Amino acid sequence: MVVALLGPVQWSPPGVDLAEWRAALAEDVIDLLATLNEVEIAVAVTPADRALADALVWPGTTVYEVAEPTPNAVFAALEGYDQAAVLVGDVPDLPALTVGKLLRPLTTRPVAVAPVDGGGPGLLGVAVRLPVPGWVPTLDLDTATPADVRSGAPRPGDVAVTAGWRRLRGPADLATLDPAFEGWEATRALLSGSGRPA
Repeated sequence: MVVALLGPVQWSPPGVDLAEWRAALAEDVIDLLATLNEVEIAVAVTPADRALADALVWPGTTVYEVAEPTPNAVFAALEGYDQAAVLVGDVPDLPALTVGKLLRPLTTRPVAVAPVDGGGPGLLGVAVRLPVPGWVPTLDLDTATPADVRSGAPRPGDVAVTAGWRRLRGPADLATLDPAFEGWEATRALLSGSGRPA
């Protein structure tokens, strides 16, 4: 199971409405997940954001309402799965291969994390074998680091650190979008409408 966690977004480009920006990012992440093979997909939101999820998901996509926007809350809501990954909602151009790399270590390790490129705070995603090991701390994907996840592990090697990607959380991140890269149509359209290059 791969779940897009549509948590809060703190920044939008100048001239772009924050709610519209958040919706565009989320739509692109959901569309990316829909292309993945051999996994089930879902979206998770707090009750206040249920309307956002319902407006964006593909027919038949499960939407989980969670009390707080953390991977731990999402994992606790899942039933009947052996493995699960939770991804942030602000990576519209994430390569599908990066999601596969996050899941792959679960064959030999209980937890895998994908860091944010550039070494900034936060994580791109977390994958676990279910049920979640008791030593996994409550994680905020905006601030947690691989070291935070490893802090309670019996052995550091129990947490695999996989390929990262950058999140769109500020002007410097926006400048890294590659117009030649396929996907991210909603984000691209919103940026084009704002007069910014996309």
